[in-house]
Amino acid sequence: MVYGMLGDDDLSTAEKLEKYTGVVGWKHLEPHYKNEALLWLDPSLDLTTVGEAIANDDTEKVRAWKESGDLVTPSTPHAFYWEESKATFRALVVSPFVLIQPTEETPDE
Repeated sequence: MVYGMLGDDDLSTAEKLEKYTGVVGWKHLEPHYKNEALLWLDPSLDLTTVGEAIANDDTEKVRAWKESGDLVTPSTPHAFYWEESKATFRALVVSPFVLIQPTEETPDE
């Protein structure tokens, strides 16, 4: 399956990745978690690089990150902790997924 960036515009992939990246709190991510569309990235990974790999359907890179545990689908304990701790994340939308990384930044709310 080929995934894509949101928006039907003339922006380059890099421009779309930047456009659809922001800092958000858990309450905005919870619906995506419930729809099993949330992917957590280890802080050592570059959010844009992973987003680009998914948008370009680079299954080899994505598989390697999943196998190493650097890219995971969050589970119930994760969601509970993030809700309780009022966690914030850098998030990137690569339809149908929302990629997240922990951050100390203030949400763009």
